[in-house]
Amino acid sequence: MMIDTNLLLNWGASYKEISRNEIIFMEGMQASFYYQLVSGRVRWVSINDEGREFIQMVAEEGESFGELPLFDGSPYAATAIADTDCTLIRLHKSHFLQLLKENQEIHFAFTRLLSQRIRLKFILLREMAIRSPEHTITALLQYFKENNMHTCPDCSKVNLTRQQIADMTGLRVETVIRAMRHLHETGQLLIEKGKVYCSR
Repeated sequence: MMIDTNLLLNWGASYKEISRNEIIFMEGMQASFYYQLVSGRVRWVSINDEGREFIQMVAEEGESFGELPLFDGSPYAATAIADTDCTLIRLHKSHFLQLLKENQEIHFAFTRLLSQRIRLKFILLREMAIRSPEHTITALLQYFKENNMHTCPDCSKVNLTRQQIADMTGLRVETVIRAMRHLHETGQLLIEKGKVYCSR
């Protein structure tokens, strides 16, 4: 989801520069802003007691993140961390909600976006509960490919590391490496020079 930058600025948004590994907001904080990524990449994670991250989502250039508390008033359910140096544009919550009220097409676009993210969670929970690691990884990558997320539209290269896939699925990175090797051997994925490509 990307709202036109000029529209955001007209509603009072401002730019913010974020350094790599800087925390943008933490789980449990109240939401005050709508965030949209102008450049860079942000990971939205849950962190367990041992400090391990479980990736809820990776936001790329042009995408928004952390919207749910803007709608339900609850605290953030996860922590947002800059994967790279980033430029954000942020709009105060009250202005964002008013913008949606006055721009019905943007409001419906957010409804679709939130529905897609909920659907991804259902897919992952189902796969982790009843399927093999290979099936879980295949379902995740297929979803990303179908929704033009984290994959190159021209060559189907996966723009996620094996560690990120592990952190998204709750699998150990060693399990992901082994499962992806098996998927390559059975022709369900292509691995060339360490790069992973979805089957076409």
